[in-house]
Amino acid sequence: MGNEKPVIAVIGGTGSQGSGLAKRWARAGYEVIIGSRDASRAQQAAEEISEMATAASSWGTVRGTDNLSAATESEIAVLAVPFANQLNTLEPIADALKGKILIDVTAPLVPPKVGTVQLPEAGSAVLAAQDMLGEDVTVVAAFQNIAAQHLNDLDHEIDCDVLVCGNKKSAREIAIELAGAAGMTGWHAGPLANAAAAEAMTSVLIFINRAHKIPGSGIRITGTPSETEE
Repeated sequence: MGNEKPVIAVIGGTGSQGSGLAKRWARAGYEVIIGSRDASRAQQAAEEISEMATAASSWGTVRGTDNLSAATESEIAVLAVPFANQLNTLEPIADALKGKILIDVTAPLVPPKVGTVQLPEAGSAVLAAQDMLGEDVTVVAAFQNIAAQHLNDLDHEIDCDVLVCGNKKSAREIAIELAGAAGMTGWHAGPLANAAAAEAMTSVLIFINRAHKIPGSGIRITGTPSETEE
């Protein structure tokens, strides 16, 4: 992404996962726009995040507005809404996303059985988003397996990797860079079709959390060379 940090819109940024990502990117110096159907809620969320910055910090600016304005004014958009609201949220902002990258965090959780894998007819939630938005928008899937409570605790070192799926390597690279800025390691995990595995893993992790009383389990990519190895 070069030396200039892009402006990030977090659509659904008033929710727990969206606000956690927004906090971490703001702390890393990015300009973040919180988007919501209710602009006043977005503004309130932005003010709360801004209050976390200290005078000695290099936090980026955070502001809140409606979803359409956020998408229009951003360079990269991140969608962090419940599965039931995914396509309905994207439809009115589709034109504003043209020519941009959309990082979709959606996992297809269908209450009450959120611990059971229930992939949609399209094969995955992000494939449905790409089909609806068309080729003018580059959809990338990432952050489906990160617990919201960990994202929101800025003192917590997130012990979880990020699987990044997308049809364009350059777009995946941007998502991987944003994962690093938020304190995580991102991995190229193949084309957008492979996001079905990450989406399904969300339900698996929820089941593990409940069965073993884990406050937000995650995944790690093992077998990587150590930095000390030659």
